Amino acid sequence: MGGEMEGLESYLRETLEDAAHRGDGGVFLPVRDGGWGRKRPLARLGECIQAPSDAVSPALFRERYALFGAQLREVMDYRLLSALYQPIVDLGSGDIHGYAATAHAPANGPLHVPRNLHAVAELFGFQFELECMGWQVQVENFVRLNLGGKLYLRVMGDGRESCDLAAVAAANGLDASRVVLELSSPASSQVERYRAKGFRVGVSGLGGRLEKADSWLESRADVGIIDRHFVEGVHRDPLKQQYLREIRALAAEAGCQIIAEGVESQACLTVLKELGVDFALGPFIARPSAAPSPVAPAEAVKALGRGGGMAEISAPTAERLMVEVAPVAPDMSMEAVYGIFAASPHLAAVPVVRDGIPIGLINRYALIDRYARPYHRDLYGKRHCTHFMDASPLVVDKGISVEELSSLVVEAEQRYLSDGFIITDQGRYAGMGTGHALMREITQLRIRAARYANPLTGLPGNVPINEHIDALLRAGVAFCACYADLNHFKPFNDVYGYNRGDDVIQLTGRLLVQSADPERDFVGHVGGDDFVALFQSADWERRCRGVLAGFEEEVKRFFNAEDVERGGYIAEDRRGQKIFHPLASLAIGAVRIEPGVFHSHREVAAAAAEAKKQAKRTPGNSLFVERRSYGAT
Repeated sequence: MGGEMEGLESYLRETLEDAAHRGDGGVFLPVRDGGWGRKRPLARLGECIQAPSDAVSPALFRERYALFGAQLREVMDYRLLSALYQPIVDLGSGDIHGYAATAHAPANGPLHVPRNLHAVAELFGFQFELECMGWQVQVENFVRLNLGGKLYLRVMGDGRESCDLAAVAAANGLDASRVVLELSSPASSQVERYRAKGFRVGVSGLGGRLEKADSWLESRADVGIIDRHFVEGVHRDPLKQQYLREIRALAAEAGCQIIAEGVESQACLTVLKELGVDFALGPFIARPSAAPSPVAPAEAVKALGRGGGMAEISAPTAERLMVEVAPVAPDMSMEAVYGIFAASPHLAAVPVVRDGIPIGLINRYALIDRYARPYHRDLYGKRHCTHFMDASPLVVDKGISVEELSSLVVEAEQRYLSDGFIITDQGRYAGMGTGHALMREITQLRIRAARYANPLTGLPGNVPINEHIDALLRAGVAFCACYADLNHFKPFNDVYGYNRGDDVIQLTGRLLVQSADPERDFVGHVGGDDFVALFQSADWERRCRGVLAGFEEEVKRFFNAEDVERGGYIAEDRRGQKIFHPLASLAIGAVRIEPGVFHSHREVAAAAAEAKKQAKRTPGNSLFVERRSYGAT
């Protein structure tokens, strides 16, 4: 061991001196793999090892080497591991498919990063003990948090059994079928061994190297996990999209599923769904957490089109902006493309399409600018147009809403607004859209929204309410129609004035909006003190009762203290007689709307109005839920 230590110290000194010379603090530690021949990155340890510009003494390396060992020993002796879980979303249903788990050392040291921790554990010969401890912590906390779906555990070793994971799962009441083991390059025998114990098996880093795909197909693993390199920016890269289509086709042939990791944007998630990817995870969906949400985040649900909110159901889509522009083939010459632009003065760009798949875009002004330079036409006229195309155009599906498309264009590079964007239908070229048409549509949407909004609350008025109900009925989704109305509101207006009455109306609207899920529910203001809420949230009844409780508490501040204390106020009726009126309260009538029962917003409005009348018969703040079943008409 003495000679091995000296060799390690010598290697550490040389690599750290080199890192100090480069000024980046990068350090590579050797690991046990048939000697010290292989190197593994140990991140950047600037906070742990401060390398001076001159030579570093061997004593410093012995100190730091001992520090790593002491920290690892402390983690092992005191079981100082915590588990983080990152949600994996089912792109078909929008539900949580499972959670990818990682084990972390305390955050106040360089071993907090999992790859650092495992590299040092391997260096000191404790990799398998650490892996076993990590599995135990991840399984125990997964069960304690009562998380649903699959639990994805990484296998960091070389395939040897680090512990009896089946026994760990059984001891915690976790069925082995809910555990998916992620391996780097599994052999068929290894996959079968894990399957025999009830586990499922996945291959990580798919697409990075050919041997990954080979091991995935040969082992017939249950899941292939696509490397984040092929996921990042996929919505702007037709070649990556084509690659993922081929991976998906292979997965279908092999009877397995695929997961895309590293999803960083809504556009990326939307494209992955269009490409047929089964599951996805990444920072856009949710970051790793010690206590993750049991349901998919609202932004992810919206991107997958499962929310059923206003944007997904009734808003215009990119298909409305689509115009037919004949594409050019990749082998078309630049001279021929120039001829197309010359014959079509109003054509701003042409798409380059190979076998129906868009691979680029040629901008009119960029091409003409190049051709205007001396000798360029002679030099490049016969070259294929792919030499001058933009290989990263904005590509969107025709079903994306105009609102979402507007966000993409604003967040992306400015050239997408001037160049326009390519519109596809299930991944195949369908047409083009322009920034001008997009801005015009957005402007019209804003004008229309303002025209039909209630001026007091800013909420959608009768026309948008009716349109939204009809859109829900056409979509064949179940929802709950709630009609809200204020009790004793007219005498309150007479006594306290219309300004105070407006305040109470605004309070009602605010409480209803706060109760609604913005990605699934809809709130409108019919007029006066009447409101409509269309809930697709499963817990709509809890939300309604929350509105009533909030109203009962907050409405008191609009009354005088004496009226609040006695629970009402005196007002004259039309005959001049003084009558005691209770404090203003809120009545909500609710009707469950099942698919195929109602056929228009008029029918829904009539049923909700009847439920509201029943609610108003109960004194105080009340919710009446229509329990009878409406027969199909």
